[in-house]
Amino acid sequence: MRLSTHSYSTIRSIQGPLLFLDRVIEARMSEVVRITFPDGHEAEGEVLKIEDDLVLIQIVGESRGLDTDHTQVVLTDAIKRAPLSLAVLNRAFDGSFRPIDGRRMFIPDTWAPVSGFPLNPVARLRPQDLIETGLSTIDGLNTLVKGQKLPIFSCAGLPSREIAAAILEHARAGRSAAEGAAGGSVVVFVALGLTYHEHAFYQQALERMRGDSVAFINLASDPVVERLLAPRFGLTVAEHLAFEHGRDVLVLVTDMTNYCDALREVSAAREELPGRRGYPGYMYSELASLYERAGRIKDTPGSVTLLPIVTMPEDDITHPIPDLTGYITEGQIVLSRELHQRGIFPPVDVLPSLSRLMQRGIGAGHTREDHRAIANALYTHYASGRDLRRLEAIVGRDGMSEADKKMLDFADAFEREIVHQGTVHRDIGETLNVSRKLLERFGLTTP
Repeated sequence: MRLSTHSYSTIRSIQGPLLFLDRVIEARMSEVVRITFPDGHEAEGEVLKIEDDLVLIQIVGESRGLDTDHTQVVLTDAIKRAPLSLAVLNRAFDGSFRPIDGRRMFIPDTWAPVSGFPLNPVARLRPQDLIETGLSTIDGLNTLVKGQKLPIFSCAGLPSREIAAAILEHARAGRSAAEGAAGGSVVVFVALGLTYHEHAFYQQALERMRGDSVAFINLASDPVVERLLAPRFGLTVAEHLAFEHGRDVLVLVTDMTNYCDALREVSAAREELPGRRGYPGYMYSELASLYERAGRIKDTPGSVTLLPIVTMPEDDITHPIPDLTGYITEGQIVLSRELHQRGIFPPVDVLPSLSRLMQRGIGAGHTREDHRAIANALYTHYASGRDLRRLEAIVGRDGMSEADKKMLDFADAFEREIVHQGTVHRDIGETLNVSRKLLERFGLTTP
């Protein structure tokens, strides 16, 4: 650790939001930098690259007004930290943790690095117990559990925004009988690269929420470095609420594609060699550093659950962003363009969707003892009906047996009555009841 901060005026060049500082004695990656403009006002920056005595600094905010002769740069010997307190609840901030809700900044109880603290794997608990979203295709068939990281794979033009708003309004943590009713659930909402129209839409969704929330909003016009900071601020707040105050925290991030595009832009500014599709080679570790912060800890009642939304470029699930996300996370919720075109909301395609940890959050003591059997029956018969649609396209409905026609009708009814909800919210009990009634109506038994 340095004994004091160092001040420099040896600026070699300024290129938009990037500042090149020459003849630097000592610096470290991600160090916070304080920049004093010629007119006296200050801005923050972050060290992006160190090469001998030349340092590349990303300016957070507007760089207009800087010059190479009268600008002072101070290396603070500190990394970025987040202010933490229960006063953060039901507040909205930008990507630099500045209030945007018209209220004053709270006085923090403590500070923590935005990169998080290393967590001993031995101290981790397996994800367990339901996080209810209000959407039957998730709660009933691809159950999200506390401590899990489960991405939603969307495509351009699909209603991921409306799905995010529905989850914001209705998500809550269920509790097993052994846990009692201590604590409570919180939604930390991180929105990256929003247009003003999208910002207004999410503001209305946040106002309709009944439970506690914290929002970090990054607009498309905001500095790109804030797009990288916002998820880290959100997760640092989530860890504090979960592991210091025993809250069950659902972190909803939209859209991780904008985060990865920001990574690519910063990587290009560093003049690094690009990897797949122009994204940096370290994108996997960057994504893992976010996703792996979800989890539960022994002897701690809280949990951090992560639900990132990923818009797949060109509808390509093999694109580096969804591909790497799939390696790190524990399943995926896949949205279907075909279902959306038929007016089904949410257009979740349940067959390629998967929650690998579903079994840890369902059954007696969690949801209901018949949950697994109902889900298995729905999957089995819906998959049969979907396969038979291809046969129907070849031979026609009249050329099919009565049993095959029943499976076709079941697949249609499943999409119309279970998958499609519109604006209706269903709790897990109602989801299971509606599903069982559908099976009984077609004379189908649970295995």
